[in-house]
Amino acid sequence: MYLSIFSAIIVLLFLYFLHKKKVSFGIRVFAAMAIGIAFGIIFNKNALLVGTIGDIFIRLIKMLVFPLVTTSIISSITLLESPSQLKKIGLKTVGTFLFTAIIASLIGIIVGNILNVGSGVNLVADSSFKAREIPKFTEVILDFIPSNPIQQMAEGKVLPVIIFSMFIGIAIIIEGHKRPEAVKPVKDFIKSFSEVMFRVTKIVLKFTPYGVFGIMAAMSAEYGLKTLLPLGKVIVAVYLAAILHVVLTYGSLVTFVAKVNPLRFFKKILPVQVIAFTTRSSFGSLPVTLETLTDEVKVSDKIASFVAPLGATINMDGCGGLYPAISAIFIANIFNVDLTITHYILLIVVSTLASIGTAGVPGTASIMTTVVLTSLGLPLEGLAMLLGIDAILDMARTWVNVTGDTVTALVVANSEGEFDREAFNS
Repeated sequence: MYLSIFSAIIVLLFLYFLHKKKVSFGIRVFAAMAIGIAFGIIFNKNALLVGTIGDIFIRLIKMLVFPLVTTSIISSITLLESPSQLKKIGLKTVGTFLFTAIIASLIGIIVGNILNVGSGVNLVADSSFKAREIPKFTEVILDFIPSNPIQQMAEGKVLPVIIFSMFIGIAIIIEGHKRPEAVKPVKDFIKSFSEVMFRVTKIVLKFTPYGVFGIMAAMSAEYGLKTLLPLGKVIVAVYLAAILHVVLTYGSLVTFVAKVNPLRFFKKILPVQVIAFTTRSSFGSLPVTLETLTDEVKVSDKIASFVAPLGATINMDGCGGLYPAISAIFIANIFNVDLTITHYILLIVVSTLASIGTAGVPGTASIMTTVVLTSLGLPLEGLAMLLGIDAILDMARTWVNVTGDTVTALVVANSEGEFDREAFNS
Protein backbone atom coordinates (compact mmCIF):
# COMPACT_ATOMS: atom_id res chain seq x y z
CA MET A 1 0.00 0.00 0.00
CA TYR A 2 2.81 2.41 0.89
CA LEU A 3 4.42 1.77 -2.49
CA SER A 4 1.18 2.72 -4.24
CA ILE A 5 0.90 5.94 -2.22
CA PHE A 6 4.51 6.85 -2.93
CA SER A 7 4.01 6.11 -6.64
CA ALA A 8 0.86 8.24 -6.69
CA ILE A 9 2.79 11.17 -5.24
CA ILE A 10 5.43 10.74 -7.95
CA VAL A 11 2.70 10.78 -10.63
CA LEU A 12 1.12 13.93 -9.20
CA LEU A 13 4.51 15.65 -9.11
CA PHE A 14 5.11 14.57 -12.71
CA LEU A 15 1.77 16.07 -13.80
CA TYR A 16 2.65 19.29 -11.98
CA PHE A 17 6.03 19.27 -13.76
CA LEU A 18 4.22 19.07 -17.11
CA HIS A 19 2.13 22.04 -16.07
CA LYS A 20 5.20 24.11 -15.19
CA LYS A 21 6.76 23.19 -18.53
CA LYS A 22 3.70 24.67 -20.28
CA VAL A 23 2.64 21.36 -21.82
CA SER A 24 -0.81 21.88 -23.36
CA PHE A 25 -3.85 21.20 -21.20
CA GLY A 26 -5.24 18.54 -23.54
CA ILE A 27 -2.00 16.54 -23.58
CA ARG A 28 -1.71 16.71 -19.78
CA VAL A 29 -5.27 15.45 -19.33
CA PHE A 30 -4.78 12.65 -21.85
CA ALA A 31 -1.47 11.67 -20.20
CA ALA A 32 -3.18 11.61 -16.79
CA MET A 33 -5.84 9.26 -18.17
CA ALA A 34 -3.26 6.86 -19.64
CA ILE A 35 -1.11 6.88 -16.47
CA GLY A 36 -4.20 6.33 -14.33
CA ILE A 37 -5.20 3.23 -16.31
CA ALA A 38 -1.70 1.78 -16.00
CA PHE A 39 -1.56 2.68 -12.30
CA GLY A 40 -4.81 0.83 -11.59
CA ILE A 41 -3.67 -2.28 -13.47
CA ILE A 42 -0.31 -2.37 -11.66
CA PHE A 43 -1.49 -1.69 -8.11
CA ASN A 44 -4.94 -3.30 -8.37
CA LYS A 45 -7.08 -2.71 -5.23
CA ASN A 46 -4.40 -0.53 -3.62
CA ALA A 47 -5.06 1.99 -6.37
CA LEU A 48 -8.59 2.55 -5.07
CA LEU A 49 -7.16 4.95 -2.45
CA VAL A 50 -6.06 7.23 -5.27
CA GLY A 51 -9.70 7.36 -6.36
CA THR A 52 -10.31 9.85 -3.54
CA ILE A 53 -8.49 12.46 -5.62
CA GLY A 54 -10.95 11.80 -8.43
CA ASP A 55 -13.92 11.95 -6.04
CA ILE A 56 -12.80 15.35 -4.77
CA PHE A 57 -12.50 16.64 -8.33
CA ILE A 58 -15.98 15.36 -9.29
CA ARG A 59 -17.49 17.04 -6.21
CA LEU A 60 -15.85 20.34 -7.18
CA ILE A 61 -17.20 20.01 -10.71
CA LYS A 62 -20.71 19.25 -9.45
CA MET A 63 -20.46 22.30 -7.17
CA LEU A 64 -20.34 24.47 -10.28
CA VAL A 65 -23.25 22.96 -12.21
CA PHE A 66 -26.34 24.75 -10.87
CA PRO A 67 -24.83 28.25 -10.52
CA LEU A 68 -23.49 27.90 -14.06
CA VAL A 69 -26.75 26.55 -15.49
CA THR A 70 -28.93 29.30 -14.02
CA THR A 71 -26.63 32.22 -14.84
CA SER A 72 -25.73 30.85 -18.28
CA ILE A 73 -29.33 30.28 -19.37
CA ILE A 74 -30.56 33.64 -18.05
CA SER A 75 -27.63 35.61 -19.48
CA SER A 76 -27.84 33.85 -22.86
CA ILE A 77 -31.57 34.65 -23.19
CA THR A 78 -31.12 38.28 -22.15
CA LEU A 79 -28.58 38.65 -24.95
CA LEU A 80 -31.28 37.72 -27.48
CA GLU A 81 -33.28 40.45 -29.16
CA SER A 82 -36.71 38.87 -28.66
CA PRO A 83 -38.53 35.66 -27.61
CA SER A 84 -38.91 34.84 -31.33
CA GLN A 85 -35.12 34.60 -31.66
CA LEU A 86 -35.11 32.23 -28.69
CA LYS A 87 -37.71 30.08 -30.48
CA LYS A 88 -35.60 29.99 -33.67
CA ILE A 89 -32.40 28.99 -31.86
CA GLY A 90 -34.31 26.46 -29.75
CA LEU A 91 -35.84 24.77 -32.81
CA LYS A 92 -32.44 24.54 -34.52
CA THR A 93 -30.88 23.06 -31.39
CA VAL A 94 -33.57 20.45 -30.71
CA GLY A 95 -33.81 19.63 -34.43
CA THR A 96 -30.08 18.86 -34.54
CA PHE A 97 -30.37 16.74 -31.40
CA LEU A 98 -33.18 14.66 -32.94
CA PHE A 99 -31.38 14.23 -36.26
CA THR A 100 -28.18 12.95 -34.65
CA ALA A 101 -30.20 10.67 -32.33
CA ILE A 102 -31.78 8.94 -35.34
CA ILE A 103 -28.36 8.41 -36.90
CA ALA A 104 -27.02 7.10 -33.57
CA SER A 105 -29.78 4.49 -33.41
CA LEU A 106 -29.09 3.39 -36.99
CA ILE A 107 -25.36 3.03 -36.28
CA GLY A 108 -26.13 1.03 -33.13
CA ILE A 109 -28.36 -1.35 -35.10
CA ILE A 110 -25.81 -1.82 -37.89
CA VAL A 111 -22.85 -2.42 -35.55
CA GLY A 112 -24.87 -4.69 -33.26
CA ASN A 113 -25.93 -6.88 -36.18
CA ILE A 114 -22.53 -6.98 -37.88
CA LEU A 115 -20.83 -8.08 -34.63
CA ASN A 116 -23.81 -10.28 -33.78
CA VAL A 117 -23.64 -9.26 -30.12
CA GLY A 118 -25.10 -11.77 -27.68
CA SER A 119 -24.70 -14.81 -29.90
CA GLY A 120 -23.30 -17.79 -28.00
CA VAL A 121 -23.62 -16.03 -24.63
CA ASN A 122 -25.34 -17.91 -21.80
CA LEU A 123 -27.58 -15.84 -19.54
CA VAL A 124 -25.95 -15.31 -16.15
CA ALA A 125 -28.15 -12.99 -14.16
CA ASP A 126 -26.65 -10.51 -11.72
CA SER A 127 -28.18 -11.06 -8.26
CA SER A 128 -28.27 -7.30 -7.68
CA PHE A 129 -30.32 -6.67 -10.80
CA LYS A 130 -33.72 -5.08 -10.37
CA ALA A 131 -35.75 -4.00 -13.38
CA ARG A 132 -36.20 -0.25 -13.49
CA GLU A 133 -39.79 0.96 -13.29
CA ILE A 134 -40.86 2.96 -16.32
CA PRO A 135 -42.39 6.25 -15.16
CA LYS A 136 -45.84 7.24 -16.36
CA PHE A 137 -46.04 9.84 -19.12
CA THR A 138 -47.76 12.30 -16.80
CA GLU A 139 -44.97 11.88 -14.23
CA VAL A 140 -42.34 12.61 -16.88
CA ILE A 141 -44.15 15.80 -17.91
CA LEU A 142 -44.63 16.95 -14.31
CA ASP A 143 -40.93 16.36 -13.58
CA PHE A 144 -40.15 18.95 -16.26
CA ILE A 145 -42.21 21.64 -14.52
CA PRO A 146 -40.49 23.66 -11.78
CA SER A 147 -42.36 23.76 -8.48
CA ASN A 148 -39.63 24.54 -5.95
CA PRO A 149 -36.43 25.38 -7.87
CA ILE A 150 -34.28 25.43 -4.72
CA GLN A 151 -35.46 21.99 -3.65
CA GLN A 152 -35.07 20.65 -7.19
CA MET A 153 -31.51 21.94 -7.25
CA ALA A 154 -30.83 20.02 -4.04
CA GLU A 155 -32.34 16.90 -5.64
CA GLY A 156 -30.16 17.26 -8.72
CA LYS A 157 -33.07 17.89 -11.12
CA VAL A 158 -31.62 20.14 -13.78
CA LEU A 159 -34.39 20.39 -16.38
CA PRO A 160 -36.90 22.17 -14.07
CA VAL A 161 -34.13 24.60 -13.13
CA ILE A 162 -33.43 25.25 -16.82
CA ILE A 163 -37.13 25.95 -17.46
CA PHE A 164 -37.29 28.24 -14.41
CA SER A 165 -34.21 30.11 -15.66
CA MET A 166 -35.79 30.44 -19.12
CA PHE A 167 -38.90 32.02 -17.59
CA ILE A 168 -36.73 34.59 -15.80
CA GLY A 169 -34.73 35.30 -18.97
CA ILE A 170 -37.86 35.75 -21.10
CA ALA A 171 -39.42 38.01 -18.44
CA ILE A 172 -36.28 40.17 -18.47
CA ILE A 173 -36.49 40.52 -22.27
CA ILE A 174 -40.19 41.47 -22.22
CA GLU A 175 -39.83 43.88 -19.31
CA GLY A 176 -36.66 45.32 -20.86
CA HIS A 177 -38.59 46.39 -23.96
CA LYS A 178 -41.03 48.30 -21.76
CA ARG A 179 -38.76 49.63 -19.00
CA PRO A 180 -35.03 49.09 -19.74
CA GLU A 181 -33.99 51.00 -16.62
CA ALA A 182 -35.98 48.61 -14.39
CA VAL A 183 -34.16 45.45 -15.51
CA LYS A 184 -30.68 46.94 -15.94
CA PRO A 185 -29.58 46.19 -12.31
CA VAL A 186 -30.73 42.58 -12.67
CA LYS A 187 -28.94 42.14 -16.02
CA ASP A 188 -25.76 43.69 -14.62
CA PHE A 189 -25.89 41.38 -11.59
CA ILE A 190 -26.43 38.26 -13.74
CA LYS A 191 -23.58 39.26 -16.05
CA SER A 192 -21.24 39.98 -13.15
CA PHE A 193 -22.13 36.78 -11.29
CA SER A 194 -21.69 34.78 -14.51
CA GLU A 195 -18.17 36.17 -14.92
CA VAL A 196 -17.37 35.26 -11.30
CA MET A 197 -18.61 31.70 -11.87
CA PHE A 198 -16.47 31.36 -14.99
CA ARG A 199 -13.46 32.44 -12.93
CA VAL A 200 -14.30 29.80 -10.29
CA THR A 201 -14.62 27.29 -13.14
CA LYS A 202 -11.16 28.15 -14.44
CA ILE A 203 -9.73 27.63 -10.95
CA VAL A 204 -11.37 24.21 -10.54
CA LEU A 205 -10.38 23.07 -14.03
CA LYS A 206 -6.70 23.57 -13.21
CA PHE A 207 -7.04 20.39 -11.10
CA THR A 208 -8.39 18.37 -14.04
CA PRO A 209 -5.26 16.27 -14.80
CA TYR A 210 -4.94 15.23 -11.15
CA GLY A 211 -8.64 14.39 -10.90
CA VAL A 212 -8.61 12.40 -14.14
CA PHE A 213 -5.61 10.41 -12.88
CA GLY A 214 -7.49 9.48 -9.68
CA ILE A 215 -10.69 8.57 -11.51
CA MET A 216 -8.99 6.32 -14.07
CA ALA A 217 -6.75 4.63 -11.50
CA ALA A 218 -9.77 3.61 -9.42
CA MET A 219 -11.75 2.59 -12.50
CA SER A 220 -9.08 0.30 -13.94
CA ALA A 221 -8.43 -1.20 -10.47
CA GLU A 222 -12.10 -2.01 -9.96
CA TYR A 223 -12.83 -3.50 -13.39
CA GLY A 224 -10.28 -6.16 -14.29
CA LEU A 225 -10.04 -8.52 -17.24
CA LYS A 226 -12.26 -11.09 -15.51
CA THR A 227 -15.16 -8.65 -15.73
CA LEU A 228 -14.47 -7.49 -19.26
CA LEU A 229 -13.64 -10.65 -21.22
CA PRO A 230 -17.01 -12.47 -21.15
CA LEU A 231 -18.81 -9.44 -22.59
CA GLY A 232 -15.94 -8.17 -24.70
CA LYS A 233 -18.03 -8.17 -27.89
CA VAL A 234 -20.60 -5.82 -26.33
CA ILE A 235 -17.82 -3.45 -25.20
CA VAL A 236 -16.28 -3.51 -28.68
CA ALA A 237 -19.70 -2.88 -30.27
CA VAL A 238 -20.51 0.12 -28.06
CA TYR A 239 -17.08 1.70 -28.50
CA LEU A 240 -17.02 1.04 -32.24
CA ALA A 241 -20.50 2.54 -32.66
CA ALA A 242 -19.46 5.53 -30.54
CA ILE A 243 -16.35 6.16 -32.66
CA LEU A 244 -18.30 5.80 -35.91
CA HIS A 245 -20.96 8.23 -34.70
CA VAL A 246 -18.40 10.82 -33.63
CA VAL A 247 -16.32 10.50 -36.81
CA LEU A 248 -19.09 10.10 -39.40
CA THR A 249 -22.06 11.98 -37.97
CA TYR A 250 -20.42 14.73 -35.96
CA GLY A 251 -17.41 14.91 -38.28
CA SER A 252 -19.73 15.46 -41.26
CA LEU A 253 -21.66 18.21 -39.48
CA VAL A 254 -18.42 19.98 -38.56
CA THR A 255 -16.94 19.60 -42.06
CA PHE A 256 -19.90 20.14 -44.38
CA VAL A 257 -22.36 22.20 -42.32
CA ALA A 258 -20.12 24.38 -40.15
CA LYS A 259 -17.35 24.16 -42.79
CA VAL A 260 -14.42 24.01 -40.39
CA ASN A 261 -11.44 21.67 -40.18
CA PRO A 262 -12.67 18.66 -38.16
CA LEU A 263 -9.18 17.74 -36.94
CA ARG A 264 -8.69 21.24 -35.55
CA PHE A 265 -12.15 21.20 -33.97
CA PHE A 266 -11.71 17.82 -32.26
CA LYS A 267 -8.26 18.84 -31.05
CA LYS A 268 -9.77 21.93 -29.40
CA ILE A 269 -12.51 19.95 -27.63
CA LEU A 270 -10.21 17.09 -26.50
CA PRO A 271 -10.22 18.21 -22.83
CA VAL A 272 -14.03 18.18 -22.87
CA GLN A 273 -14.07 14.66 -24.31
CA VAL A 274 -11.55 13.33 -21.77
CA ILE A 275 -13.46 14.81 -18.82
CA ALA A 276 -16.74 13.42 -20.16
CA PHE A 277 -15.11 10.01 -20.64
CA THR A 278 -13.69 9.90 -17.12
CA THR A 279 -16.47 11.55 -15.08
CA ARG A 280 -19.28 9.77 -17.00
CA SER A 281 -21.52 12.81 -16.50
CA SER A 282 -22.80 15.31 -19.04
CA PHE A 283 -23.59 17.72 -16.21
CA GLY A 284 -20.19 17.13 -14.64
CA SER A 285 -18.58 18.06 -17.96
CA LEU A 286 -20.71 21.20 -18.38
CA PRO A 287 -18.29 23.74 -16.85
CA VAL A 288 -15.40 22.74 -19.13
CA THR A 289 -17.81 22.43 -22.09
CA LEU A 290 -18.90 26.04 -21.67
CA GLU A 291 -15.36 27.30 -21.25
CA THR A 292 -14.05 25.36 -24.26
CA LEU A 293 -16.89 26.48 -26.54
CA THR A 294 -16.28 30.14 -25.79
CA ASP A 295 -12.50 30.22 -25.33
CA GLU A 296 -11.32 27.60 -27.84
CA VAL A 297 -14.08 26.97 -30.39
CA LYS A 298 -15.00 30.67 -30.39
CA VAL A 299 -18.75 30.20 -30.17
CA SER A 300 -20.53 33.23 -28.69
CA ASP A 301 -21.64 33.24 -25.05
CA LYS A 302 -25.21 33.59 -26.26
CA ILE A 303 -25.22 30.26 -28.12
CA ALA A 304 -22.85 28.30 -25.86
CA SER A 305 -24.75 29.24 -22.71
CA PHE A 306 -28.04 28.11 -24.26
CA VAL A 307 -27.06 24.96 -26.19
CA ALA A 308 -24.62 23.36 -23.71
CA PRO A 309 -26.91 23.22 -20.62
CA LEU A 310 -29.84 22.10 -22.77
CA GLY A 311 -27.68 19.47 -24.45
CA ALA A 312 -26.48 18.15 -21.09
CA THR A 313 -30.13 17.51 -20.29
CA ILE A 314 -31.77 16.20 -23.49
CA ASN A 315 -29.02 15.36 -26.00
CA MET A 316 -28.16 11.73 -25.24
CA ASP A 317 -27.13 10.00 -28.47
CA GLY A 318 -24.96 7.56 -26.54
CA CYS A 319 -27.32 6.73 -23.67
CA GLY A 320 -30.61 6.82 -25.56
CA GLY A 321 -29.52 6.10 -29.14
CA LEU A 322 -26.51 3.82 -29.51
CA TYR A 323 -26.72 1.84 -26.28
CA PRO A 324 -30.41 0.81 -26.30
CA ALA A 325 -30.09 -0.36 -29.92
CA ILE A 326 -27.07 -2.56 -29.21
CA SER A 327 -28.61 -3.79 -25.94
CA ALA A 328 -31.82 -4.78 -27.73
CA ILE A 329 -29.92 -6.83 -30.32
CA PHE A 330 -27.76 -8.38 -27.57
CA ILE A 331 -30.81 -9.48 -25.57
CA ALA A 332 -32.71 -10.64 -28.66
CA ASN A 333 -29.80 -12.92 -29.58
CA ILE A 334 -29.53 -14.32 -26.03
CA PHE A 335 -33.22 -15.25 -25.99
CA ASN A 336 -33.31 -16.29 -29.69
CA VAL A 337 -35.82 -13.61 -30.65
CA ASP A 338 -35.86 -12.70 -34.36
CA LEU A 339 -36.12 -8.94 -34.83
CA THR A 340 -38.10 -7.84 -37.91
CA ILE A 341 -38.02 -4.60 -39.91
CA THR A 342 -40.98 -3.43 -37.83
CA HIS A 343 -38.97 -4.03 -34.65
CA TYR A 344 -36.06 -2.00 -36.01
CA ILE A 345 -38.28 0.92 -37.04
CA LEU A 346 -39.89 0.90 -33.59
CA LEU A 347 -36.43 0.66 -32.02
CA ILE A 348 -35.25 3.77 -33.91
CA VAL A 349 -38.36 5.78 -32.98
CA VAL A 350 -38.30 4.82 -29.30
CA SER A 351 -34.51 5.19 -29.03
CA THR A 352 -34.68 8.68 -30.55
CA LEU A 353 -37.34 9.75 -28.07
CA ALA A 354 -35.36 8.10 -25.28
CA SER A 355 -32.25 10.08 -26.22
CA ILE A 356 -34.19 13.28 -25.58
CA GLY A 357 -35.52 12.08 -22.23
CA THR A 358 -32.38 10.68 -20.60
CA ALA A 359 -30.96 12.75 -17.72
CA GLY A 360 -27.27 13.61 -18.03
CA VAL A 361 -26.00 11.79 -14.95
CA PRO A 362 -24.12 8.47 -14.66
CA GLY A 363 -26.14 5.26 -14.80
CA THR A 364 -29.57 6.45 -15.97
CA ALA A 365 -29.20 4.99 -19.47
CA SER A 366 -30.62 1.74 -18.06
CA ILE A 367 -34.12 3.18 -17.61
CA MET A 368 -34.18 4.38 -21.23
CA THR A 369 -33.02 0.93 -22.34
CA THR A 370 -35.85 -0.50 -20.25
CA VAL A 371 -38.30 1.67 -22.19
CA VAL A 372 -36.89 0.39 -25.50
CA LEU A 373 -36.87 -3.27 -24.45
CA THR A 374 -40.42 -3.05 -23.14
CA SER A 375 -41.60 -1.44 -26.39
CA LEU A 376 -40.05 -4.33 -28.36
CA GLY A 377 -41.41 -6.97 -26.01
CA LEU A 378 -37.93 -8.19 -25.04
CA PRO A 379 -37.22 -9.66 -21.56
CA LEU A 380 -35.61 -7.22 -19.15
CA GLU A 381 -33.58 -9.97 -17.46
CA GLY A 382 -30.94 -9.67 -20.18
CA LEU A 383 -29.95 -6.25 -18.83
CA ALA A 384 -28.66 -7.96 -15.69
CA MET A 385 -25.65 -9.27 -17.62
CA LEU A 386 -24.63 -5.76 -18.64
CA LEU A 387 -24.52 -4.40 -15.09
CA GLY A 388 -20.98 -5.61 -14.53
CA ILE A 389 -19.63 -3.55 -17.42
CA ASP A 390 -22.04 -0.59 -17.24
CA ALA A 391 -19.38 1.84 -16.00
CA ILE A 392 -17.08 0.88 -18.90
CA LEU A 393 -19.90 1.39 -21.40
CA ASP A 394 -21.01 4.62 -19.75
CA MET A 395 -17.64 6.22 -20.45
CA ALA A 396 -18.16 5.82 -24.21
CA ARG A 397 -21.81 6.87 -24.00
CA THR A 398 -21.01 10.12 -22.17
CA TRP A 399 -18.12 10.83 -24.54
CA VAL A 400 -20.61 10.71 -27.42
CA ASN A 401 -23.20 12.83 -25.61
CA VAL A 402 -20.88 15.69 -24.74
CA THR A 403 -19.18 15.68 -28.14
CA GLY A 404 -22.65 16.06 -29.63
CA ASP A 405 -23.31 19.10 -27.42
CA THR A 406 -20.19 20.88 -28.68
CA VAL A 407 -20.90 20.02 -32.32
CA THR A 408 -24.50 21.23 -32.06
CA ALA A 409 -23.36 24.49 -30.46
CA LEU A 410 -20.92 25.01 -33.35
CA VAL A 411 -23.56 24.26 -36.01
CA VAL A 412 -26.19 26.53 -34.42
CA ALA A 413 -23.67 29.32 -33.82
CA ASN A 414 -22.48 29.12 -37.43
CA SER A 415 -26.06 29.38 -38.74
CA GLU A 416 -26.75 32.39 -36.51
CA GLY A 417 -23.53 34.26 -37.31
CA GLU A 418 -22.33 33.72 -33.73
CA PHE A 419 -19.17 31.77 -34.61
CA ASP A 420 -15.85 33.64 -34.91
CA ARG A 421 -14.28 31.65 -37.74
CA GLU A 422 -11.17 33.81 -37.97
CA ALA A 423 -10.39 33.43 -34.25
CA PHE A 424 -11.06 29.68 -34.45
CA ASN A 425 -8.55 29.27 -37.27
CA SER A 426 -5.87 31.43 -35.69
